[in-house]
Amino acid sequence: MKFLFAIVGAGLVLVVLCTHQVAADSPATNSAAFPVTIHVDAAKPIGPLTPTWRFFGYDEANYTYMKDGKKLLSELGQLGKEQVYVRCHHLLTSGDGSPALKWGSTDIYTEDAAGKPVYNWTIVDRIFDTYLERGLKPYVQLGFMPEALSTHPQNYPHNPPTKKRAPADAGQAYPPDDYAKWGELAYQWAKHCVEKYGRSETEKWYWEIWNEPNIFYWHGTRQEYFKLYDYAVEGVRRALPAARVGGPETAGGPGGPFLREFLQHCAHETNYVTGRVGSPLDFISFHAKGSPVFTNDHVRMGMANQFRDIDRAFAVVASFPEYKQTPLVIGESDPEGCAACQDPQDAYRNGTMYSSYTAASFPREFELAEKYGVNFQGALTWAFEFEDQPPFAGFRALASDGLDLPVLNVFRMFAKMSGDRVAVDRSAGLSATNILARGVRGSPDVSALASRDEHGLRVLVWHYHDDDVPGPDAAVELKIDSLPGAKNSMKMRQFRIDADHSNSYAAWLRLGSPPVPTAEQYQQLENAGRLAEIDGPQTIALDNRAATLHFNLPRQGVSLVVLDWD
Repeated sequence: MKFLFAIVGAGLVLVVLCTHQVAADSPATNSAAFPVTIHVDAAKPIGPLTPTWRFFGYDEANYTYMKDGKKLLSELGQLGKEQVYVRCHHLLTSGDGSPALKWGSTDIYTEDAAGKPVYNWTIVDRIFDTYLERGLKPYVQLGFMPEALSTHPQNYPHNPPTKKRAPADAGQAYPPDDYAKWGELAYQWAKHCVEKYGRSETEKWYWEIWNEPNIFYWHGTRQEYFKLYDYAVEGVRRALPAARVGGPETAGGPGGPFLREFLQHCAHETNYVTGRVGSPLDFISFHAKGSPVFTNDHVRMGMANQFRDIDRAFAVVASFPEYKQTPLVIGESDPEGCAACQDPQDAYRNGTMYSSYTAASFPREFELAEKYGVNFQGALTWAFEFEDQPPFAGFRALASDGLDLPVLNVFRMFAKMSGDRVAVDRSAGLSATNILARGVRGSPDVSALASRDEHGLRVLVWHYHDDDVPGPDAAVELKIDSLPGAKNSMKMRQFRIDADHSNSYAAWLRLGSPPVPTAEQYQQLENAGRLAEIDGPQTIALDNRAATLHFNLPRQGVSLVVLDWD
């Protein structure tokens, strides 16, 4: 393991330069490739390919309109026709908009000397304008507590140092001292958004209340959160009756008993505002995180922990008949829990461990949803970018110093898929149940997700293992049956993420890890970070509406095979 300790501003920053990720990103040379057969039946649909990947989020709200923030958001807006939603913390936090790690502020609410509310929409408008100008939609988070409303304003942070993490559990994490004023803030904000952006636009947004109220982000009781929720929802709905409202964004899947008690409140208990039974709930959200460790000089991922969070939360929702078909969004769905941290177990982030983990984990969430018969609509990736940091500084991000990381290219692959999922059999893949029980600790997981629409077939193939160590390639035999029409051939393209493709980090290492790339080097790295096609478009022969493809897929590699028949 190599580390670089760099003085940045007034702080000492640990920058993870490389681990076994470097070896895993390199072509395997220690043993022969092992055979894998993947069979796709293009005529056997198994359910719609819901674009669950189209949600992203981050702590630092003010990065939104900064240089690299706008660049990345523009790229997210180009992912495809399915709408991308963006969620960020601190939209209601007091402060002048100066950014810091795990911090943001908007100065949205203050009070005059007489205690009368003063609303300031300038910064929140700038954030939402940045999204909408790029074709993105807000996933609006009502949080955190403005200083003038906090029951603990004496603990409120003010402009934390840019290079240091702000305390997440300070004055902004407390209940309001006046719930009526809190509800009025929700009303005035929603009313302003309707007036500025239009009713039809704002009805498409998600409006969710708070973040992880079962841990340190909320210093109140559960019942106080339910009261917070009721007042916020009443305020939003008063301005926008058709607003899509929900929560509770619990940490740890159901968050112990929290999600169950929240659903019970929304379905059967007295509303704190109206006095009637129940509270509106248009979508249900919770968080699911993996648990990587650093062991034996390498990172070992913990995908099983993330799947357990999802499994437990799906089970709770399925136990409420009135909510079994309510849309579910995993409001943060990630390999671990702190994007702004830089610890040894986080050294998977820059390279292909992160991208292969993402490719392998998202499709299995469909399996878990089908197990319980719930309405799974989205899994939000809590990763963005960190402004004014060294390149590849080790944060959980989609881009670093304006350079796209391999994981962003997985989402570009997902965006090329649409229509219905079709049946896939494989000789070396695992099921969601297997991974939930044991992780990917024995043989590698080499499997695929396939989709078909009226234009063609897409097959996403990944080669994943929880341990970030070198391993042999997979010699993939991809058999595709029941292709449409009576053609003798078909156009095929293949996109790839591995050591040599779609990988700005590996390219940076090959350049000698320059802390400040030259203009020429930066252009090379930008090019290396784009989704790469291998071998160019090809024409493949069909035999009785079937095709067989052969290719080697390195460990931690991801391929997207595209067949078009138009």
